[in-house]
Amino acid sequence: MLRLDAEIKYLPGVGPKKAKVLGDELGVKTFADLLMTFPYKHIDRSKIYRIEEVNTEMPFVQILGKILSFETFEMGPRKERVVAHVTDGRKLMDITWFNGGRYARTHYKIGTPYIIFGKPTMFNGRINMVHPDIDPAEETQLSGMGMQPYYIVPEKMKKAGFTSRSIERLVRNLVEMMKDPLPETLPVELTERLHLASHDEALRNIHFPDTVKSLERARVRLKFEELFYVQLNIVRYASDNRRKYRGYVFSRIGHVFNSFYYDHLPFPLTNAQKRVVREIWHDMRSGRQMNRLLQGDVGSGKTLVALMSMLIAIDNGYQACIMAPTEILAEQHLQTIRGFLDGMDVKVELLTGIVKGKKRNAVLEDLAAGRIDILVGTHAVIEDTVQFKCLGMVVVDEQHRFGVAQRAKLWRKSDNPPHVLVMTATPIPRTLAMTLYGDLDVSVIDELPPGRKPVHTQHVFDAQLPQLYESIRRQIRLGRQAYIVFPLIEESERIDLKNLEDGFESLRNVFPEFKMSKVHGKIKPKEKEEEMQRFASGETQILVATTVIEVGVNVPNASVMVILDAQRFGLSQLHQLRGRVGRGADQSYCILVTCYKLSADTRKRIDIMCDTNDGFRIAEADLKLRGPGDLEGTQQSGMAFDLKIADIARDGQLVQMAREEAQAIIENDPLMQRPENAIYVHRLRELRKTNVNWSDIS
Repeated sequence: MLRLDAEIKYLPGVGPKKAKVLGDELGVKTFADLLMTFPYKHIDRSKIYRIEEVNTEMPFVQILGKILSFETFEMGPRKERVVAHVTDGRKLMDITWFNGGRYARTHYKIGTPYIIFGKPTMFNGRINMVHPDIDPAEETQLSGMGMQPYYIVPEKMKKAGFTSRSIERLVRNLVEMMKDPLPETLPVELTERLHLASHDEALRNIHFPDTVKSLERARVRLKFEELFYVQLNIVRYASDNRRKYRGYVFSRIGHVFNSFYYDHLPFPLTNAQKRVVREIWHDMRSGRQMNRLLQGDVGSGKTLVALMSMLIAIDNGYQACIMAPTEILAEQHLQTIRGFLDGMDVKVELLTGIVKGKKRNAVLEDLAAGRIDILVGTHAVIEDTVQFKCLGMVVVDEQHRFGVAQRAKLWRKSDNPPHVLVMTATPIPRTLAMTLYGDLDVSVIDELPPGRKPVHTQHVFDAQLPQLYESIRRQIRLGRQAYIVFPLIEESERIDLKNLEDGFESLRNVFPEFKMSKVHGKIKPKEKEEEMQRFASGETQILVATTVIEVGVNVPNASVMVILDAQRFGLSQLHQLRGRVGRGADQSYCILVTCYKLSADTRKRIDIMCDTNDGFRIAEADLKLRGPGDLEGTQQSGMAFDLKIADIARDGQLVQMAREEAQAIIENDPLMQRPENAIYVHRLRELRKTNVNWSDIS
């Protein structure tokens, strides 16, 4: 039987030099790696067209023809365009090479029949193909060509002489060497019940299917298997944790919680907030460690729910901690929590990088002695010098900004693992949540506090800026405030910073009657805080900023958010920025300013923003447009794997099916010790040997 763990250099047609390129560029080091390098598309090569049938609307076609002659056209120093005139016996067409023309002239023979395959265009009134695939007709069995696979070829591989066709030939060599069926990786009972192709059939047909139907069957099987083992690992991890970590039992709601609820609550809770508080309270008294994800759109009241959860911990004699990703957000939480608790005997302190010297020492001393009830901090909280007396509750805000190891370090600061509440204002589509946060129970605050009006979003072009500035002026004269956001991305940081500085000066000329603040990531934290405070207090009417205001700024009086060059922002980022307004009772506006020339994807993004304020709809759309790997934070969240064939955005039903099957297995056999589950255990062990960090998929 062929050993798929054999080194790729031993495959006919490879050798040591090509093996190095395959390993470096595609991660293909063994026969199995090559087999698992899937084509990104297939094209039907079974039909031959006559030249007279071909038109430029067709995607790819192939014709059977002979080359009549070559023509060469000079295109400057050492550059030439080579054109071959081709006939199928009835009509003429051209083939053009801008590169490799010299090779074409010597390699392809006049009068020899060839199968010519490419994208038809029209040039000089004649059908033309640029750089098509050309095969000698007598060597090409058209009946066997069927659906031709196309493989991704990185630039360095192209320079080393690789093409999609050359990878196809290597895969074909390998598949032809596979005389015995490949061993199954899922039980026959499961594949038959779900009507899935076998492992062997799927891996052969994903490369060389006979029909579109056999290709689709192969895709479904391989996608399901990939998603199933991810979900099985997550569900088993969560089950193991629940068994191992009992968690503190918070058995009572006491004086602190009740005093806050009845005497200090600034406004009535929404039904959604009440439901989530009940879910959290149920976890805390259950005897198992709470691991809960709290999702809620911007302004839905997550911080209030988190505070009430921390008050339950305090009532049971424990300390609580809230960890935020930035100093601005940590300070915002501190102010919000102190504001909520004003007049109550609950000590709340801050620990970030800017808390230094005597103040820092005092905080550390009070924390270790148990004199601090709630600690608000950034990454500084996980330093070894930070010791709690009895940490019982941890709130992690915007979890995707923290790595797995960082979070674990915080949780180890307690004898027992503390209860954990993970908050995010970035709505996460359900299928992605099942994969990124599959070990967490999920609570959703899907209701905004009463009195909040949806933000009205408009799209305007650069040329309409004078009218836009006039409408901003009207809003400010009504007593409102405005944000004007410039893009700032790392790749062109200096240019963007100059744009912001120049833009700030221009805006001062536009609005000489108003006071303005300026904030960006390069100014010192103290200066940034001062500028933010000037805006929050109403001393300045316009805040010109970069995306540093994406989170952590709460100015209810601000009613206008202008986002310049909005085409440079992702959907989730636009939604987060929009969430800075609409926090008061007044109607608020978000204006997306772009140039006229926009790509189709950018237009979709802008249209979605104008159509809806629903963060979950926006997140679903963002996932479909960008894919999970591009969404901010997925790498830090524990999604330390690349799906080879499944697509979380488009394969939601398969994610759900995989999840249900995995849950059923773990519910019936938590330790996976039954004989019928041995195949799963064996496969998980095999997957751990790959370069995927399966221990992080949790």
